[in-house]
Amino acid sequence: MGTNRSGACLENVAGPLKPQPERLYGRNRGHRLRARQRLLLAVTLPRLAMLPSHADGPLAAFPEPPRALWLEVGCGSGEHALALIARNPEAGLIACEPFENGLCSLLSRLVPEGHEADAPLPVNLLLWPADARVLLRLLPEECLDKLFLLFPDPWPKARHAKRRFVHPALLPVLARVLRPGAEWRIATDDPTYQSWVEMVMADQDVFSVVSRATDRPAAWPPTRYEVKALREGRQPRYWTLLRR
Repeated sequence: MGTNRSGACLENVAGPLKPQPERLYGRNRGHRLRARQRLLLAVTLPRLAMLPSHADGPLAAFPEPPRALWLEVGCGSGEHALALIARNPEAGLIACEPFENGLCSLLSRLVPEGHEADAPLPVNLLLWPADARVLLRLLPEECLDKLFLLFPDPWPKARHAKRRFVHPALLPVLARVLRPGAEWRIATDDPTYQSWVEMVMADQDVFSVVSRATDRPAAWPPTRYEVKALREGRQPRYWTLLRR
């Protein structure tokens, strides 16, 4: 990867492009977990967790095998993931989130207090409580129909560019697991990341950028990160890409 079609050079922006580190950067936990949160992680999360042994046959990991397989990278508190599965019961969603406090927020939306072990759970949702990149490397070829990356950590410093999910080194991994015609949605309110997405996508030939927007497309559920960005005066951008 070198100079993109606009003439910009990725190396000039981020320094020499290096392989992405295997380790996960960022926090796994924020404030100290309360008793209810610890119970959700210990009792409810295992009922929804996708195991590495499930990765070679992901559709069979769902209680009811779905007709399509979607994956969200960094689902946060889960408001977007839960809206997706409610609107699309035919699709199975794997929601990836290593941050324990976010997982607790998602799980608390699903089960009432006192019913962590027995409350009914969505049949079209699985959780991957770890780095999404690990799962992506385990999944079989051309198994994903949609991929969601909404308001990821921008890692705005140039020396941290290797930590960004949108990265030239990761595109072949994504191209392998996304079927031809599969959709990839990206949204960010960070100006550095917005420019980075444009440069990375201009310097590759496996994804077609079919839409760039400054207003959230109607079919996209909102997220709390978007609400915060707009409240604080930042302008999100939204990309729709297709696997060629």
